Amino acid sequence: MKKQTFEQSVDKYLFWSVLIMLGFGLIMLFSASSVLSYQRFENNYYYFVRQLLFGAIPGLIFLYFFSKFDYHNLQKFAPLFVLAGIGMLIAVLIPGIGFEVGGAKRWINFGAFLFQPAEFVKLAIILYLASWYDKRQHHVHDLYYGFLPTLAVAGIVAGLIIMEPDIGSMLVLALISAVMFFIAGVRLRYIAATAGAGLLVFWLLVKAAPYRMHRFLAFLDPSVDAKGISYQINQALLAIGSGGWWGKGFGQSLQKHSYLPETIGDSIFAVIAEELGFIRVCLILFLYLFIAYRGFRIAKAAPDTFGQLVAGGITAWIIIQAVINIGGITALIPLTGIPLIFISYGSTSLAISLAAVGILLNISRQRVVEK
Repeated sequence: MKKQTFEQSVDKYLFWSVLIMLGFGLIMLFSASSVLSYQRFENNYYYFVRQLLFGAIPGLIFLYFFSKFDYHNLQKFAPLFVLAGIGMLIAVLIPGIGFEVGGAKRWINFGAFLFQPAEFVKLAIILYLASWYDKRQHHVHDLYYGFLPTLAVAGIVAGLIIMEPDIGSMLVLALISAVMFFIAGVRLRYIAATAGAGLLVFWLLVKAAPYRMHRFLAFLDPSVDAKGISYQINQALLAIGSGGWWGKGFGQSLQKHSYLPETIGDSIFAVIAEELGFIRVCLILFLYLFIAYRGFRIAKAAPDTFGQLVAGGITAWIIIQAVINIGGITALIPLTGIPLIFISYGSTSLAISLAAVGILLNISRQRVVEK
């Protein structure tokens, strides 16, 4: 059966799923942030308005633009994107340029808003790895020419992210890279050896920083130091458990009243579970799975290797970040402090992730069909 590629409409199922998730995220952010907004700025809408103005609106513009912009044109800029990302990751470590919050330097201050380079770098690495393996398909099994150069680039980026420090983003980047290595056809023994070395490095990083070890201990036993290292996870589990089947109702969370830390960031899922309950939270989980399903379908039907790898990498990014956030806040994995994609507060994360969805939609527009 002959396969043909031609211009067609975007994947409407993916498009509407992401829009529903975005609308839901803004609504829940408004609820989760209302108390904190008023405490800090005497304005219940502060974080909601900033997420709308600096995250959602620019993100939707990016989504529309990249859904129309031929994704093949991004391939020639992939190395420049990575170099720009590395430059920005270095810039955040320079005093006077990097903006520090809670001992972490992860942002560049542009006055009206903060830009987080690690979010941009996730997309840049996806484009770079896709471009590399598209151009070197005959060397994909070669250790020295096909694998090690890409591993070195990913390692440099991961190392700079660790220096901020941001272990959560580093972990997401590493897992995205691993998925793309697998899709590209890199030998499994190379991936396994890299994973083993990565786990060793990760354990050394945990041992080197007391707060990381504390989070690991809190995961193993949440009853350890319930008012200290285990406080966040215990309050999160209390919020999730108190939501029951149907929740306390929208806006009725008690934990967001200064009991649960990071209610607008990595703990927002707990607030959602408390207000909406288990049944409605399962609908949100299903929506993430549906987005993943549509994304991998797009990857499978992409007309070329570059499109397959980009679509696979973006889809992996969405599902990996969601799994790490939800798994951490429900004590299924150690808490890493990473935002819930499309929902948590963070204008850079939202805008860049919507831009990535736009690229995914453009790939779906050029998908292969059988005739």
